[in-house]
Amino acid sequence: MSVDLMGFLGVVLVAYVVPGPDFLVVFRSAIEHPAKGRAAGLGAQAGLCVHMLAAAVGLAVIAARSPAVYEAVKLLGAAYLVHLGIRAVLAARRSARERRADRERTAAQDSRGDIETATGPAPTGAQWRSGFAQGFLTNVLNPKAALFFLSILPQFVDGAGSTTRQIFFLGILDVLIGIVYWFVVVAVAARLRTLLARPKVQHRWELTTGWLFIAIGVGVAATA
Repeated sequence: MSVDLMGFLGVVLVAYVVPGPDFLVVFRSAIEHPAKGRAAGLGAQAGLCVHMLAAAVGLAVIAARSPAVYEAVKLLGAAYLVHLGIRAVLAARRSARERRADRERTAAQDSRGDIETATGPAPTGAQWRSGFAQGFLTNVLNPKAALFFLSILPQFVDGAGSTTRQIFFLGILDVLIGIVYWFVVVAVAARLRTLLARPKVQHRWELTTGWLFIAIGVGVAATA
């Protein structure tokens, strides 16, 4: 088996560096908690595995040649991004109300001399599952990811060898590179948690990412 590894690695690195919906999902999840960010990254790569398997067995060819299938997946992906955006915007507004209520309670406790120790939230199984599901659905409902495996990977395959085997090899390499990349993104996000934990900054961050998800989703739907 002989494949153009250098050319393939260059394309893959560029594809990951250019931010997309999966980047927003992983980064935003990492800001909530590093464990949730890693789960989102693993979910995103699991979604790519679905496209890799589909491309390897030829199912992606059917989807690409059927405009109805392609558009249906595209609209589902757009709707999911808008859903994530609406949730983020509503969460930002809800957290703002909760912070106001906390300030009022703190003022009342201070007036009574009460002392309360605050600790950061620990990761839970629900958070991990939520992060993984968001990452997975973001990529599995992204038809561009399917087209990447369908149209880009074959360009680096040696026609003399087994196409299926080589697509598997390149696809697995892509997934592994992505896992390393997402874990680096999570590490960077973890360093920014202190900054983004400030109430005003956190509120703006949640609103900004929420509206970005909505804008991307609407943009995807508009091109359908």
